[in-house]
This record gives sequence, C-alpha cells and structure tokens, in this order.
Amino acid sequence: MSKVRRTMLFIPGDNPGMLLNGGVLGADSIIFDLEDAVSLTEKDSARILVRNALKNLDYGKTEVIVRINALNTDFWKKDLDQIIPALPEVIMPPKIEKAEEIVEICEYISKIEKDMGIEDKTIKIIPIIETSLGIENSFQIGQASPRLEALFLGAEDLTANIGAKRTKSGDEIFYSRSRIVIAAKASEIQAIDTPYTDIDDEEGLKKDAQFAKDMGFDGKASISPRHVETINKVFTPSEEEIEFAKEVIEAINRAEEEGRGVISMKGQMIDAPIVNRANHVLEIYKSVMGGSINE
Repeated sequence: MSKVRRTMLFIPGDNPGMLLNGGVLGADSIIFDLEDAVSLTEKDSARILVRNALKNLDYGKTEVIVRINALNTDFWKKDLDQIIPALPEVIMPPKIEKAEEIVEICEYISKIEKDMGIEDKTIKIIPIIETSLGIENSFQIGQASPRLEALFLGAEDLTANIGAKRTKSGDEIFYSRSRIVIAAKASEIQAIDTPYTDIDDEEGLKKDAQFAKDMGFDGKASISPRHVETINKVFTPSEEEIEFAKEVIEAINRAEEEGRGVISMKGQMIDAPIVNRANHVLEIYKSVMGGSINE
C-alpha cells in the first residue's frame, strides 16, 4: 500500500520550534523547507538544523520530507550532502521541468547512499511541478525513476511563470491540476495538490480541498498548521464511503465463493474500477483509523 498523504505541511527549515513539534501537528507528512522559506543568508544554518532534527528527533508515524533548493542554484548538492546521511524518507526537489533533472538528482542521491552504506533507493522523491514546461513534461517526469512517490503541483510559482492571476476559485490552474493528476495516475504514483494560501479562509479551504479530492488528488499541501485538520477531514473517507466500500468487497468475496463471474449489488454492476476504488477507500480507512472490513 502507498503511504497515505492526505496532508503535507510545510515547516521552515530555520524554525527550531516548528522543527521540534512537527510530529504533533496532525499532518501525515511534514516538509522541512530549505528553499523558499529560508533566506539566502540562512541556508547553511537551516541545513544544519534540519539535519540535526532528522538525526535526533522522533516524528513517530509522520513522514518526513525535505524540500531542497533548486537545481539552478549552488545549494542543492550541499543540501543532499548534509541531509541524505540523516535519512529523510523523501526528498522534494522544486521547479522540476524535465525527466533528466530527476535522473541527475537520483544519480547524486545514489552516490551518497553508496558512500554512506545506505541501501540503494532508500530515499524517495516527490518533485514539485511549478512551471509551464514542467506541466507539459509531467508524465515523463513521473516515469523518470522508481524513487518517485508522487507529483506535487506548485501553483504559486506556476501562475507567476505563465503570467496568470492566482485566484481562490483556481480556474487558472484547472488544466494544470488535470494534467498532474493524469500524469501521476498514468505513472502509478500519487498526485498532491497545491496549498491554499489564505490562512484565514476556512470555508474556501474546505471547498478547494474537496474540489482537489474530486479531481483525483490523493492529498493537499498546507503552509499552515491551522489547515491540517480541515484537509485531513476532506481526504478521509466518509462513513458512507467506507460502508459502500465494505459492501463492494463483501459482494466480490461472496461471488468468488459461489463461482459467479458477474457481480451486481443493489442493481449496480460491480466492475474493476469500482473494486479498485473500494480497496483504496479501505486502505485509507485502515491506515488512518485502524479499521478493517470486518468492523
């Protein structure tokens, strides 16, 4: 089963208090940010803070991701040199535009893993797609390495890149959202939606998260701990979804026991997509709530 990533919370890499408390903020994944959240003069100190946090703090079941600096800077290799030996679960490279960039990052990570005696491909990758070229190449990027876990849409930089106005409705990123979801699912990895940047607009956040879920995104990023609970709730299956999924799997099991090839439930034909969706719902239910089909 893939890691459940309903919420991915950005934490500035130069904020010791947030680094210390990252595991208790409720997010499925926390992203220690060495890029946008850190000024040029603080890059070295933030890198050390994040490295020490990874080495010395226990974040429990919370997945730990590190967003490194972009490949067009002098910082990304220094980031990996310090961070990979501390064993983050995922590296998040920003502004990825081509599959070749993923290959370059993976080769550098592999070298560090080998030098440190770390098993090959231990460290996973979730690239941020945030330019027009990256959007158009998203499928090739998704296919670039077995390290890839998801594609992440970065709408703020994307809209700046294409000269669009960023709006709460998100009409300007509809195509990009669709492209990321299709590319991710075709690559058999997850799709993660962009943060909702108005910290005080709870209703807008809920609407935006629900729209992303309905489009096929597996989770949504956040720049504020205040958004985590709402996003988690949206991306957690409802009681109705869970009960329907249980009924589907039970119907499938009965049909197999009775040797029936055609399966229907309440007048609805049960085909492979419905079964796959039911299994996905129950996987999230089991991971998040510890439930089982027998409950």
